[in-house]
Amino acid sequence: MKLDINELSKSISSIIKEVSRGVVTIFTEMPSITSLFTHKPIKGMGSGFIIGEDGVIATNAHVVRGAESIKVLLPSGESDYANVLAIDPYRDLALLRIGITGLKPLRLGDSDRISIGELVFAIGSPLGLPGPTVTMGVISAIGRTIVSENIVLEDLIQTDAAINPGNSGGPLINVSGEVIGIATAVIPYAQGIGFAIPVNTLKRFITIIKRYGRPLRAWIGVYVTQVTPNMASIYGLAVNEGVIIVRIVPGTPAHRYGLSVGDVIVRANDRVVKKVKDLKEEIEDSIDKGYVRLRVVRGTRYFEVDVPLIVEVIQ
Repeated sequence: MKLDINELSKSISSIIKEVSRGVVTIFTEMPSITSLFTHKPIKGMGSGFIIGEDGVIATNAHVVRGAESIKVLLPSGESDYANVLAIDPYRDLALLRIGITGLKPLRLGDSDRISIGELVFAIGSPLGLPGPTVTMGVISAIGRTIVSENIVLEDLIQTDAAINPGNSGGPLINVSGEVIGIATAVIPYAQGIGFAIPVNTLKRFITIIKRYGRPLRAWIGVYVTQVTPNMASIYGLAVNEGVIIVRIVPGTPAHRYGLSVGDVIVRANDRVVKKVKDLKEEIEDSIDKGYVRLRVVRGTRYFEVDVPLIVEVIQ
């Protein structure tokens, strides 16, 4: 079957045009005190996208956190000031609401089904330029754990689609026009690569808010990354699947109950752990129980441990 490049190009252009109607530009003002002790707000800019007909918008937490004023500009030219419904800096996600209703939300895809090499598009307002604008690339990797100066983000999508300041909070979409990630430009040292939060992380965030009435963070004090066969071969691991602990926070349950950097978690309760999200979701599903039972591989030894949860209300 011969591929018609012109038809493919027109199809992609049509999808981008349709999706762009649901992408917004976000302007913020942050409080600041000058050297003369006068108030002078710092202006910022980011992106977001519509997820509810009632004016609900998704974006990054770092785009709006601490802002005293948040203004949302729609592609139609309409604008309104937004309220923060919920914010989670640990997921780098926030939900906003504006007073304009009857909006058309973007379709949310399934980030568990994405594949390396898949064509993707980042839509947003980079570098303060009027948006939305579009960049194209492929999914370069999945399950990335990234550590920067002020944040640790797990289970990220890596792409070579250009993601610059201002793109933060905008959608990463597939060729079907579905959102499969939320672009984040919070990683300062990334060059030639970009990162996005999987859309299923956003879905999980919304589910927790609906279940408990507010954002919660449940964790045990570890940061992990996915084990691959290549990693297992290089480091001589006893297993080819699981998540390996790359950092433990001192004083947390994981530290107190004897977990160590280099341990591989292969099961949480009755769930086989193959990806970072498997562990995170099982911990969140254990909030009411208060602990999670882990099966751990250390060297060639297997052991189980019940680790209490830290559950924090996110303000």
